[in-house]
Amino acid sequence: MIRLLLGSFIAASLCGPAVAAEQSPAIETASTIQANANPVVVDVVVTDARHIPVHNLTSADFKLYENGHAQTIKTFEEHHSWEAAAPIPSPPKLLRGTFTNYTNAPVSGALNILLLDSLNTPMTGQADVRDQMLRYLKEARPGTRMAIFGLNASLILLQGFTSDPELLSDVLNGKKGSPRASPLLADAVNGDNPGADDPTMDEAEDAAAGLGNTPAAAQLVVRLQQFKAETQSFPLQFRERLTLDALNQLARTLSGLPGRKNLIWFSGSFPIDILPDGALENPFGVVASAEDEFRETTELLSRGQVAVYPIDAEGTFVTPTLSANHSGAMQAMAEATGGEALVNANGLKEAVEKAIDTGSNYYALTYTPANQKWSGDYRKVRVEIARPGLTLAYRRGYFADDPTVPRRSAEKANAGPGQAAPYSAMSTAMVRGGPDPTEIIFAAYVRPAIADPEPDVAPGNSVTGKSAGPYRRYRVFFGVDAHDIECDAAPDGARHCALDAAILLYDADGTVFNSVSGRIESSIPADRYASMLIAGFHFVKDISVPVSGEFFLRVGVHDETTDKIGTVEIPIAAVSKLPPLAAPAQSKDPPPDQH
Repeated sequence: MIRLLLGSFIAASLCGPAVAAEQSPAIETASTIQANANPVVVDVVVTDARHIPVHNLTSADFKLYENGHAQTIKTFEEHHSWEAAAPIPSPPKLLRGTFTNYTNAPVSGALNILLLDSLNTPMTGQADVRDQMLRYLKEARPGTRMAIFGLNASLILLQGFTSDPELLSDVLNGKKGSPRASPLLADAVNGDNPGADDPTMDEAEDAAAGLGNTPAAAQLVVRLQQFKAETQSFPLQFRERLTLDALNQLARTLSGLPGRKNLIWFSGSFPIDILPDGALENPFGVVASAEDEFRETTELLSRGQVAVYPIDAEGTFVTPTLSANHSGAMQAMAEATGGEALVNANGLKEAVEKAIDTGSNYYALTYTPANQKWSGDYRKVRVEIARPGLTLAYRRGYFADDPTVPRRSAEKANAGPGQAAPYSAMSTAMVRGGPDPTEIIFAAYVRPAIADPEPDVAPGNSVTGKSAGPYRRYRVFFGVDAHDIECDAAPDGARHCALDAAILLYDADGTVFNSVSGRIESSIPADRYASMLIAGFHFVKDISVPVSGEFFLRVGVHDETTDKIGTVEIPIAAVSKLPPLAAPAQSKDPPPDQH
């Protein structure tokens, strides 16, 4: 409901944010109530012995436990695969020059996401994936909605959610969906592991061993072996890092969409077990060195109701010859998120059909934890059903983080000597061409600020590209859904709201040319806060763009308290012909940061 309200008011409120805020009526929304209750959502897929979804169960058939303690089911809904055919609501009508990360998605039923992973898949496997997916689309159930993402050096959106099989087929047949060589596979065509033996290194070890049984020779052999291990492990470690980054970004992109999401992940190898082992006292004990990012991945997938269906892009056509680590990572990934690892399917087409069918028939349960002590511990979830012979798939736990305390952020950690730079979710989200996180829904209204070009950039700008003046100043009006940001309450009832905002200007080559960033803070009186929940949180920033050339704006907001992010990308060509705003009395003075 709040998303539709946002869409209806955003155009008017961006043009007059102060007026809209004053005139908006005060209401209490369902999302506010839910946030205060801090509920846990558990999607449960129930299948029989033939792996067919079971329907018409009631809440009385289920028992739900957290850390072994029975919980009361607060809400219970059954969802069916045929719900996917329900019409998508009409998109909000926005003024020309307005861009938003609001995604027009169905309000019921599961969403299906295809992830084509060329980072971890050889080109032969990618070609098979494409051919099998084209077969599937020819016979897909009418109304089935999907989006397609690609992963190589970074995550990209290939096709947004659509039920048109021709659009999806065009992507797979086009340049965007064609096989791509992985930069981190030793053999990008056939898929040899990056840790395969290097004949040159083997010869060096043999030569060192031939020096005789002396301490110096033995030490040389040890050093060569260490060097070999480090050299061979680097590509795998880098793949692990890029894979985690992509999953984090994908989860943030899907976060603002309602309901369950089935992530159908085609990959030739799954380099790591990304999820915690709930059987251990310390769920991340085996990956302590990367606990922050692993924890973030787990939390984002759970928070976004994302169920992972990993599909081996090569092993589905023949008898799989997966290593224990490979198949184990797939199984753990699927089990922990409520999905299913599809390893022994007859083909990719059949695997996708199975994933979409089972993942679109589920029961959504919510409960408020009886234990209200938010210590950040990993809490195990268990669901039981009274009827025998049924199989349940659901997420196995969550982190009980205090909603009033800022989340741990891996980007604040300092990298030690020889370690990779710390992961920054905001930096990743601001890369040009990437998908737009929807954890914070907002709109950006962009207009030329003044009619005449200027010789210099506006104050507060940080130009990193080569000088290409003259410049035209553009004003960006932000309208942020206030439900998505954390505003601290003061003793007098006022709310203190704060956001980090950034605008990056990219040239046609994807190089950052200019940037504007800063912290936006505002104290909202108690009598206006309820109105702000309707009208949104508003502020403006200016950025200078060269008059000549092709440029793109990447606009983003980040709530440090909740670690939520929202971004949107805007081609300058889409707004350069709009009439300019009235020139300020002193055009070189920076505009106010908030209204």
